[in-house]
Amino acid sequence: MLPSIKNILYATDLSKNSTFAFRYAVKLAKEMDAKITILYILPVVDSAMEVPIITQMGEEKYYKLREEKSREAIEKIEERIRGFSVKELKDVECKKEIVASIMIQEGDAVDEILKTAEDLSSDIIILGAHGKGILAHTFLGSVPQKVLRRSRRPVLVVPIPKDATDFDL
Repeated sequence: MLPSIKNILYATDLSKNSTFAFRYAVKLAKEMDAKITILYILPVVDSAMEVPIITQMGEEKYYKLREEKSREAIEKIEERIRGFSVKELKDVECKKEIVASIMIQEGDAVDEILKTAEDLSSDIIILGAHGKGILAHTFLGSVPQKVLRRSRRPVLVVPIPKDATDFDL
């Protein structure tokens, strides 16, 4: 029996380059009548750094800032989905039809991707091969490699086309 794909986990670093991987996620979702869960991972602040930061900023202000960054990430994702829907699909309703949810997690990128895929019973994980955004160091190849090695689910790693320009994103 051929595998069924109904739940897609798309992990993003919010870089412009991640748009290429999202195109594959949307194409697959439309063809398979599947839903996409978008996952963004906030970087973990090392506890050795966190204590001095909290001491300097104050605990309330620090956690408020973390919450604000999470909201900003969701807004950026939703803005990208709207732009993608209009530009690529000529369809403003893409989010309602295809995107099941947007999740923001905090932790190690590989661990969070694998844990989320397991928790959601994702049929496939889609992510970009490279990133140049806030988490560039996280998505420059080591994350996809580790996800590929450790995942018990199919993984689609989408490279940036060699002829891509900022205008393509």
